[in-house]
Amino acid sequence: MQILIHTDHHIEGHEGLVAWATGTVQSALNHQKEHITRVEVHLSDENGAKGGHADKRCVMEARLQGRPPLAATQHADNQHQAITGAADKLTRLIASTLGRAERGKTSADVPLPGTDGVESAAPVAPGG
Repeated sequence: MQILIHTDHHIEGHEGLVAWATGTVQSALNHQKEHITRVEVHLSDENGAKGGHADKRCVMEARLQGRPPLAATQHADNQHQAITGAADKLTRLIASTLGRAERGKTSADVPLPGTDGVESAAPVAPGG
């Protein structure tokens, strides 16, 4: 799983922030890592130098094998809270998406007990 961290011009993408964000994403998505090819993390400060409440934004986009990308967004008072919140949301979104796909696959692809995967039709009575 490749993790890319992008920052806007209001956030300094220093080595410590990148390392912490990468570790947070890896830890949050560890259970689903075999399904994920890449995660892009976009950090921005919506108010710049003015400051403000919940002005830090983190958008995380996960690229899953053979599926469209999934994204989660979190606004917070600081970058760490925004990253953690987006990672939690993305983890739940991926689990939900993979769970739905698995449930859909099992109901359609698994033969009913006692059928050995062979379809049969019940005889139809004449005139009925």
